[in-house]
Amino acid sequence: MRFSFRLMALAVSVLPLVASAASVDLLVGSYTAGEQPGVYAFRFDTDSGRLDAKPWQQVRLDNPSWLALSADQKRVYAVNENGPGARDVVGRATALVIDAQHRLTVQNQVATLGDEPTFASLSPDGHYLLVANYSVHADPGGTLAVLPIASDGSLRPVTQLSAYQASHVDTVRQLSSHIHSVNFGPDGKFVYVADLGGDRVYAYRYLPGDHAEHPLQPAATPFLTLPPGSGPRHLVFDKAGRHAYLTLEMAGQVAVLDVGADGALTLRKVVNLYAPGFHGSQGAGAIHLSADGRFLYAVNRGTDNHIAVFAVGADGALSLLQRRSGEGRQAREFSIDPSGRFLLVAVQGEDRIAVIARDPATGRLGQTLQTVPVRTPSDIKFLKP
Repeated sequence: MRFSFRLMALAVSVLPLVASAASVDLLVGSYTAGEQPGVYAFRFDTDSGRLDAKPWQQVRLDNPSWLALSADQKRVYAVNENGPGARDVVGRATALVIDAQHRLTVQNQVATLGDEPTFASLSPDGHYLLVANYSVHADPGGTLAVLPIASDGSLRPVTQLSAYQASHVDTVRQLSSHIHSVNFGPDGKFVYVADLGGDRVYAYRYLPGDHAEHPLQPAATPFLTLPPGSGPRHLVFDKAGRHAYLTLEMAGQVAVLDVGADGALTLRKVVNLYAPGFHGSQGAGAIHLSADGRFLYAVNRGTDNHIAVFAVGADGALSLLQRRSGEGRQAREFSIDPSGRFLLVAVQGEDRIAVIARDPATGRLGQTLQTVPVRTPSDIKFLKP
């Protein structure tokens, strides 16, 4: 295992480590160049909506573009979105320890056996990290990697690797599989893999007891086919597990899905993120439900660069409430703070995080309260106080 000592360098600022009652910590993953840090820790005041102008902690990692927190908040797992042309050409995943004061320390790092790992999910039992190797280039193409987690929280080498068939609808972006996300359903029994290059979402049964090294087994309905050339990206489920919502990156849309008792996904409807008459480029990306499940938020990038806000009906149907600027080019990810009163956006193309007011009662987004410079931010995760 190749593991450079400089990856473990941890720079902590002199800001106080004791947070106020209204303040929470948040972690920001980013793309890196030169010697810039990859993971930043900020303090956020949930009363005022104020984000500290400078991070109180920084960790040097290569391209930690996605962060996955453990349920006990003692670990965070980062995917290192490396590949051809990057300083480190090997896609990797990194385990970091979070102490009681939320300080981070690199524990270990392993290869994901694929290029540009872009997303990861932890199994509910904490025994596996599932990694989506996107792979920008057609060769070798995208794969899904399963990494066991040891009893001390460290990552072990890949034990299961799955490859997929491309749709070839788009002759530039769909010449091979491009795995963009992997998610567990709410009951933890099924796993869903979104393949942008194949216009499919694959479904697996999670069976770790019977297959320790290969815990994912194809479900009875092994995949859902999406509209040709639509490019599925990110997937979220409602808490009841009856409905799911999937961004279709290349089409600039959200697919409304119903979930069967056997885990099978059914396409109910496709909803546009862009306004009527829009003819620019599409880039549907980040998608999240509010904590109460009443509202859905999704980003369309490309030349649109808006956040669409939907009300979620009792039957899972979506009703558009608002289209609001995403505060610049390429809003990569966003997160609603624990109070529900603010939405923070990682605006990758503008090198900043934007803090936007949110009305928990109506779901609507208000004015931009603040922007904080961060180089190419790509993910935001709040920590529990």
